[in-house]
Amino acid sequence: MDFLTADSLPWLATAQLRLRDSLLAGRLPHSTLVLSPPGLGAEPLAGWMAALALCDAAAEASPCGACASCALLRSDSHPDFHLVQLEADAKQIKVDQVRELIGVLALRSYRGGYKVGIIEGAETLNANGANAFLKTLEEPAEDTLLVLIARPTHRLPATIASRCLRLVLRPPDSPTALAWLKDRGTASDDHWAPALALAGGAPLLALQYNEVGMAALEREMQEGVRAMAAGAIDVTLLAEQWAKGHVGLRIAWLENWITQQVHTLLAGAGSPQSAERVRLPGSLLKPKIRALFELLDCARELRRLASTGINQQLALEALLLGGRTAFAS
Repeated sequence: MDFLTADSLPWLATAQLRLRDSLLAGRLPHSTLVLSPPGLGAEPLAGWMAALALCDAAAEASPCGACASCALLRSDSHPDFHLVQLEADAKQIKVDQVRELIGVLALRSYRGGYKVGIIEGAETLNANGANAFLKTLEEPAEDTLLVLIARPTHRLPATIASRCLRLVLRPPDSPTALAWLKDRGTASDDHWAPALALAGGAPLLALQYNEVGMAALEREMQEGVRAMAAGAIDVTLLAEQWAKGHVGLRIAWLENWITQQVHTLLAGAGSPQSAERVRLPGSLLKPKIRALFELLDCARELRRLASTGINQQLALEALLLGGRTAFAS
């Protein structure tokens, strides 16, 4: 585990400072729930929290990255560090995984310090797994650190969430994110902006999207939407083009596009195609917005099903056919 990665993500600095201050004050929380969308570095931050607690150096210098504990952690062999993740092809964290973690956290520390448990994707805990945690949360063992990572729209029971300190990660402002991304390459703001917008402002996710040729995908999607709006392309042909690769990214792009159109209609903002103000009578506005929301619902459902065995080209055809009114708006 390269927990020092967290130090290179400037938007995590405030959370790191709070946690180090808590350690210095002897108030490091027993249980922390990190709520974060993908691409903000919740996993590196959780690893950094583990290193903060396990490091042999003084609290003000922790994690040092050089002591025996840090070396063990970086080689994934620290006896007091325990990670729980979704198993391959599993949709839920199993109760047996939870019970095993609870069992090792109840034992004495091998190195005489903290014991740390991290649960990634905690929103996938089933009811039995969540219930198994209650006693551990209510009667924590001494010098134990438990970190749960979940999406902001998590489904964790209130009995679990209410017993954890909540640490909410939010995307950095656009200049900070773009500066960080440009440090990872020579591209300009115009190059990174589409990937960052598609990633919801999450720089790490934008970095992943860029690796699949985000600039070219952006052009293809813009051209496809314009052609649909003008009625200048066959739906079957466009669905075939979109189904050739990165279907999930294309659907996410479409969701962002729909959201932008809704905001434009509701706020009277400048249209992305022109500088004119959009001012529509209510009798015209409602049907257009309704069509956009219906298309948005369909796109979200398709993205949910995209990883299944669904025929993606046929599903895209149905989406485009049903959304012709929204594209025309």
